[in-house]
Amino acid sequence: MSFAGFGPKALNFLKALGFHQTKAWFDENRALYEAELKEPMGDLVEELSEALGKAKIPLRGDRRKAVFRIHRDTRFSKDKSPYKTNAGFVLNRDGTKNTGGMLYVHIDPAGCFTAAGWYHPEPETLAALRQAIVKSPKAYLAMEDALAAGKLKFSDEWSLKRTPKGFEHLTDERLIAAVRRKGLVVSRDLSPKDIATPKLVDTLVAFVRDAEPLLRFGWKAAA
Repeated sequence: MSFAGFGPKALNFLKALGFHQTKAWFDENRALYEAELKEPMGDLVEELSEALGKAKIPLRGDRRKAVFRIHRDTRFSKDKSPYKTNAGFVLNRDGTKNTGGMLYVHIDPAGCFTAAGWYHPEPETLAALRQAIVKSPKAYLAMEDALAAGKLKFSDEWSLKRTPKGFEHLTDERLIAAVRRKGLVVSRDLSPKDIATPKLVDTLVAFVRDAEPLLRFGWKAAA
């Protein structure tokens, strides 16, 4: 089926789920969850994958592997609430959730957004990204400028307070900020109106085009 937008009760369902963290309530409202969230999200994953393929951007996924489960993994958490109060999926080059350089879509009553890049990459991948920044500073800065042209900027939420060992020689403030980041991520907010329409596919493709300089830089660095 083609993506027709998330249902009008999708966000309200997630908000209510926060107050009703029981299997009995979830089972009673399972049909609502599947109709308003699960099935539309699967349709979006597959239609967006096709659209990105036509745009020659190697991000893909399918409804079985790309979508995150609504059930929380509580094995190592003090919070034993069984259900997430948000929904999301990931597209990347191999169609799994494990490869860096991805597109993420987050549906949440507290705020929806889409993001792209490397979120908390493995140490070896992070090291490769930092080395690429230092070895090709002009290419990195050009990439950052291209992102800015699309009104995107890196999140510094997870940045180190000090320059990591081996990069103390840097003097350019932008490069120093770059190697201090523990990931390279850009994002864009999505409104409730955005997610309720089939045009969300086009909105996400446009975001990926704006974020593509980052993805191409990182894929080359982490190859």
